[in-house]
Amino acid sequence: MQPPAPLIELATPMMYAPSNSTNTTKPPSWLDQAKEENQRYFGVQLVVSLTFGLSAFIAFCVLRPRWTQLYNARKKQSQSAARLPELPKSFLGWISVLYNISREEVLASAGLDAFAFLSFFRYAIKYLSVTLFFALTIILPVNYQNTGECIVPGWCPTNGTNGTTNTTASVWHLPTDYENFKDGKDKKPEDSFQPYGSYLWMYVVFAWFFTAIALYLLVVETKSIIHTRQAYLGTQNTITDRTIRLSGIPHNLRSEEKLRAFVEELGIGKVDSVILCKNWKRLDQMIEDRMCALRKLEEHYATYIGRSQLKRSERKPYRHALPNGPEEDHETTALLSRDELERSRVSSATRKRPLHTIWYGPLRLRPKKIDAIDYFEEKVRRYDEQIAELRQQDFSTTPLAFVTMESTAACQMAIQAKLDPVPGQLMAAPAPPPADVVWRNTYLSRNHRMARSWSIMLVVGFLTIFWAVLLVPPATLISDAVTDKFFPGLKGKDAAVKHPIANPLVKTTLPTLYFTLLSVGVPYLYDWLSNQQGMTSQSDIELSVVSKNFFFNFFNLFVVFTIFSSVTQFYDFYKKLQDVVRDTSLVAFLVAAAMSKIWRFYANLIVLQGLGLLPFRLLEFGSVALYPFYLLSAKTPRDHADLAKAPVFQYGFYLPQSMLIFVICIVYSILPTAWLIILFGLIYFCIAHFIYKYQLLYAMEHAQHSTGRIWPMICNRIFLGLIIFHIAMTGILAARQALTQAVFMAPLIIATVWFTVYFQRTYFPLMYFIALRSIDRRWQIPLPEPSQSPWDLATDRGRTVDTDPDTGLRYMNPNLTQPLEKLWVRKPVHNDHDNRRDQPV
Repeated sequence: MQPPAPLIELATPMMYAPSNSTNTTKPPSWLDQAKEENQRYFGVQLVVSLTFGLSAFIAFCVLRPRWTQLYNARKKQSQSAARLPELPKSFLGWISVLYNISREEVLASAGLDAFAFLSFFRYAIKYLSVTLFFALTIILPVNYQNTGECIVPGWCPTNGTNGTTNTTASVWHLPTDYENFKDGKDKKPEDSFQPYGSYLWMYVVFAWFFTAIALYLLVVETKSIIHTRQAYLGTQNTITDRTIRLSGIPHNLRSEEKLRAFVEELGIGKVDSVILCKNWKRLDQMIEDRMCALRKLEEHYATYIGRSQLKRSERKPYRHALPNGPEEDHETTALLSRDELERSRVSSATRKRPLHTIWYGPLRLRPKKIDAIDYFEEKVRRYDEQIAELRQQDFSTTPLAFVTMESTAACQMAIQAKLDPVPGQLMAAPAPPPADVVWRNTYLSRNHRMARSWSIMLVVGFLTIFWAVLLVPPATLISDAVTDKFFPGLKGKDAAVKHPIANPLVKTTLPTLYFTLLSVGVPYLYDWLSNQQGMTSQSDIELSVVSKNFFFNFFNLFVVFTIFSSVTQFYDFYKKLQDVVRDTSLVAFLVAAAMSKIWRFYANLIVLQGLGLLPFRLLEFGSVALYPFYLLSAKTPRDHADLAKAPVFQYGFYLPQSMLIFVICIVYSILPTAWLIILFGLIYFCIAHFIYKYQLLYAMEHAQHSTGRIWPMICNRIFLGLIIFHIAMTGILAARQALTQAVFMAPLIIATVWFTVYFQRTYFPLMYFIALRSIDRRWQIPLPEPSQSPWDLATDRGRTVDTDPDTGLRYMNPNLTQPLEKLWVRKPVHNDHDNRRDQPV
């Protein structure tokens, strides 16, 4: 009796069926060659990734104690990171110290956003550890016992039951093509494509089991985050916790007195203050123009004084505060000492003052050169006068206001209730911290914001098609037929011998590297688009970036790559569209064929991302590579101060790709030879958790504004991965003619969808609101220090931006109240030797 075929095998031009002989038979040479090529491809990818990754890690360990301004920037500049333990300067000694930092210390230093972000990696590590254990101990041995498929690629022991050896390790069995599948040619009893016994029930059982494990771990992690979040926010009484963002205000209530009376009449509590947003567009634009003129003035002063004199001052810390000393006037900041100033006077005595060209006359066609310093000084002075006048004017009101209540409980009752029976009117929502408000969007009308939102959605839809077109070439490289056509030198059975490096680089490394480079640049475009969408808080913009970038990664990598990597089958499938309508089982064949074709690409991608590119994020390769260019372009002390700032950690750039890799691991968690995906996925999340923990705590600054609202987005993507996993397994079993097993997958899909709805209704509200019972109650959470709790230590929620309660100001456009930026270069004293051109401005 011949052994049954594996669960799924890659569709190939010819089928290999084991011989009926009890002796070990030698498979056809093309199959042995394919096995060797697959091992070589993966080996080259592994070597390339390890080479890049280890090089970046060693470079980081060498540079970390030397470049503390970059790699320890947050620890030096952020007050919330001051209590973190100092990392040793030894080569590897810092690793154990970072590993031992607890979750409570992460919460105290980095806030709820970082806490929820790192919780996702902890969840992924737990789930992949469980699935990898059962894949190696049960799924692979049972599959080998019934199919003879190799447990480890390259090691193919003899099947003890019949003496045959199946060298098709990691190759899944499908019908030769959809024509045979449709016509029933592959359904003959003597053919190897037929349902075999009860071992296929193992995949159904483990699909249910792995889903239960994923949901159980998700519930446990979500409860932990909710517990921490409610305890963290419930014991605070900041202005942010007591403020409502009220939108859709009708015209008859657009005054602070009327809004105060309206809210207090609801009987939910007393109002502390009301800030009605107004149309400050002209003022905001003038402040921005003044800042540009001020920077130009500083550049011309730097040119006039001389960069050598400024560089002496760069060794000193830059003072952002206004000067208060009696010897300093209101226009200067003490960046140059008096001795340096005297030297600058001497050096500037023989230096010509910089010139600026202005255009005037009809159509501004006549040029004229004037003194640049005088010109921009006068320009800044005029801006100061106009801004002072604008600040005294009364601006037109908008339908948006920030209402601060006297208690957190009153605020929570307002935002969790409907305030008005008219749809879209007087809608209450939690207010972002004052520093998180995007004031330029607060005076946009609702129709304007909706128009922007829909326009950006259309642009994203167009870009999705555009990216799909760009990804067709690397996706089709995975197909041998396409590779042979465009790279004829790699064609033939001896190609792997003649080109041992070029062959795997073209078919494996090149597609993964192409997509990786595209996924690095596209998030910057989506970040800009999200900022143009008109959202009123930076946290909403950040969540929008996460959503857009995940959609890009998911659609283009998971959908486009899956389709076009099996371009031949897809094209035939499209030609026989009428057959698909008559026989929907062909859809299952296409899904199974595509998954069997693409899984090696996913394994190579995870290896490249985890072992090759993640260490470069630890190295902050982008900042290091661009620093010389920024340094050369820096002219003023303000420019050099910007260089000294810590890099910004943006969740929208790092989280989407990790979520996609986890979805891939879920989808392939049960298939026999996909244990490689699970293994390297586990390695990826272990490395990523460690690297991101270091960056969030020590190296990079990050906004702490959404209070963990990123976790519901992560949960929704996990549910998406589970549903795709169930649909894929159903298609694979149906294509394998295991119809009974496929039917038993349908209840699992329904149960997952039901649990998704239940989970969103039960747990998500506690991720957006503060429960009334949690307010002013300290829950028992392990504390990092006996004397202080993590919520006392953290500076999350923007406590430092709360204004003096005696002024009555809470949420206010900073351009209305904050002092104007001052000149960061001390003006040199003019003397008779100056080559000054007194031209009218």
